[in-house]
Amino acid sequence: MALSYNKLWHVLVDKKMSKTDLRRAAGLTTNALAKFGKDESVPLETLEKVCRVLDCTFDDVVEIVPDKEEPGRIVE
Repeated sequence: MALSYNKLWHVLVDKKMSKTDLRRAAGLTTNALAKFGKDESVPLETLEKVCRVLDCTFDDVVEIVPDKEEPGRIVE
């Protein structure tokens, strides 16, 4: 399974915020922001900070994407 933060970038566009605006408002490190950009895992505390600033839930900013060749996965 992989993570995707594409939803986060859409929320930022909707709220007319830049990544730098988010980083400053949420008190994120540049390293944390880079992890979002690479679809890497981040601590829940980091996601919580983002959601508080954007007034949203985890579901609004991150998506779990199943691997296409994951063993035992049922393909429709």
